[in-house]
Amino acid sequence: MASVAPRCFCKDKKEKFIDLDTASSLELQKIVEALSVPGKGLLASDESPTSLNDKFEEFGIENTENFRRDYRQMLFSANKYELMKYISGVILHNETLYQKTTDGISFAEFLQQRNIVPGIKVDKGLINLSGTKNESTTEGLDNLKERCMQYKREGCHFTKWRCVYSISETKPSQLLMSVNASTLARYATICQSARLVPIVEPEILSVGEHSIEKALQIHEEVLSIVFRALNEHRVYLEGMILKLAMVLPGVKDTNYTSQIVADYTLKALQRTVPPAVPTILFLSGGQTDEDSILNLNAINTSEGKKPWTLSFCYGRCLQNEVMKIWKGKVANVEAAQSVFLKKAKLCSEASLGKVNVQDQCQ
Repeated sequence: MASVAPRCFCKDKKEKFIDLDTASSLELQKIVEALSVPGKGLLASDESPTSLNDKFEEFGIENTENFRRDYRQMLFSANKYELMKYISGVILHNETLYQKTTDGISFAEFLQQRNIVPGIKVDKGLINLSGTKNESTTEGLDNLKERCMQYKREGCHFTKWRCVYSISETKPSQLLMSVNASTLARYATICQSARLVPIVEPEILSVGEHSIEKALQIHEEVLSIVFRALNEHRVYLEGMILKLAMVLPGVKDTNYTSQIVADYTLKALQRTVPPAVPTILFLSGGQTDEDSILNLNAINTSEGKKPWTLSFCYGRCLQNEVMKIWKGKVANVEAAQSVFLKKAKLCSEASLGKVNVQDQCQ
């Protein structure tokens, strides 16, 4: 009996669905497996030059291409044997991908030499969505296939695309949820057709005044619509990764514990995310460094069905204190790297549910 090709499709120029070949599907699975090793997570190092500006200015660092290069090199060159224990992949910004270390090695090659998978942010940022009240969708689908093929040639093996949702009495709107879901699904199919694993990131912000019950409701609604769109676009679920925020109340509600966050987060996932999705990564935005570690730990120690690898894709948690120590000075590199590895170790332990909750996570 002939084998059946995995359910993984893309569109040709005539908008007809065509099967991805079995070899491509298997390659996607292998990339996901490399990124989903127990005890490892991802470093989100895809900040744009503009988004780095405020942080650099705060610590007296000149926001130039060379200083941005030096900062990323400081992170990536931390003790090889320690870093590869905790980090399986790094999301790069386009600028960083085309930069080289001081020894003349491209960052993609440098990471691969350390058994770390290079990835790339492919969305081009937020734009106002007409027909909504101050809601934004994400642009970058134009020429995405060509860019993905080039990124694959440059050594990248996965991508990231972020859509953002706010919570209020009127947000997120049905229009925004529909548009974002379609955008994420189209992005995922394009990346998979280029043999790149898509990280699908529908980020629900926790900056409002909503309750955790409201956050749960929105997470369930957003994720349900996203996965409906992924199915409609025939995205190969086994060859993608989901990245999202934990279910958190608004900023004024501080009366909750890590276990409450874990319970609500797992409830949202169990109700909406198919078990075919191999891995779910959480982002650290909207949380303190300590909370992002303790909440992840609580998620992984909680009982109940968890058919996915549940780990981290952290930027702020891993970098906040590190940048403060580094300050753009060569003399501070070793101390900054030491703190970076300590944070990465704590995140690794949290992804295994092995953090001692009495630790201060500092």
